Parts: sequence; C-alpha cells; structure tokens
Amino acid sequence: MRDVRAISGLWRWRHNPLRRTTDLVEAWVALSALLLVLLAAPVAGCLLGATAQGALQDAVRRQQSSRHEVTATVVRELDDATLGIDPEAASGRDAHSRVLADWTAPDGTARHGAVIADLGKPRTGDHFRLWTDRRGRVTARPLDPATATTHAVLAGVGGALLTAGTVEAVRRLIVWRLVRRRYARWDQAWSKVGPDWGRTGTGS
Repeated sequence: MRDVRAISGLWRWRHNPLRRTTDLVEAWVALSALLLVLLAAPVAGCLLGATAQGALQDAVRRQQSSRHEVTATVVRELDDATLGIDPEAASGRDAHSRVLADWTAPDGTARHGAVIADLGKPRTGDHFRLWTDRRGRVTARPLDPATATTHAVLAGVGGALLTAGTVEAVRRLIVWRLVRRRYARWDQAWSKVGPDWGRTGTGS
C-alpha cells in the first residue's frame, strides 16, 4: 500500500509546496520497481525457463539414446529384500527388491550382478525390466520429456520470483537510505531551531 500511495503522489506532488525531493525520488523508485516486477520479472522467468527447457530436452535426448531397457532374470532374492516404493511408477505402489539377476547387454555380452527389481516378491526365474548403458552397466531410468518440461517451468517461475525479490530488495534499500537522509536533515534543522523553540515573544 505504501508503494501505491507513493506512486499516486507523483501527480499530486507536482506543485505541492511541502513536497520534498526525497518524496519524488521515493515515488519514482516505487514506480520503477513496480514496472520492473511486472515486465522484467516475467521476461527473466521466460528466458530462464526457455534456456532450462533446451538444456533439459538435450539431456533427455542424450539419455534416451545412450540408455537401454533390457529384460533381466531373477537368480535369487538377496537378504535385504524390500527397499521401498518406486516414485516414478504409474501406480506408486510397486515394491522394489534387491535380487541377484542375469541379463544381456545391448552389445550382446552376458551380465550378472545384484540389482534392484521392481518386484514385490521376486522368485527365481521371474523377469523384470532393467535400464543399462550400451555395455550393460546398470543405470538410472532416462529423464522423460514431460518431467524435463516440468523442471523447466519451475526454473522459470523461480527465476521470475528471484528477479522480483531482487527488485524489491533494491527498492527497500534505496527507500531506507532516503529515510536516513530525511532524518539526518530533520536533525540538522532541529539543531538550528531547537534551542530557540518556544522563546519567541518571551522577551528573553
């Protein structure tokens, strides 16, 4: 509300004899900050979001070209069985288990090792899907385009909010310095007038 009053005072203070220079400066600072928040913050958010979108979609393409989904076969379940819930699963209820498994790498080599299977109660001979690189080494699931877009949007919103916060912080700093200067001038004026305050007409 204070910013709105300061901005509305720009017109009213044009010919006001009580107008101080700091009043006009404060009003112009408030108006400039408002325009920057309304214009610069969205632009910064869009630019940051677009940049993040490009980088993330490039990462999606690289991951999808270098990671492959293969079929693995359970040899046996390991001791620390259930490890938790898959956050990327469609239902969000698929249990993960640690198993010893065999699989064939995309380059044709046979692989064997302990991996995490999206099986609630794995049994010997069960099959499950596994993400690997070209040599068959286990890797994470590649980033999907929808998730990348979500991250880019969040980055853009964060950039816009950061820009708006920076503008508001600068505005508050400028206003704080203006108020300090105003108080300093009041102190100077009072130091000149204060000792004679109330003595007019007393004959002293």
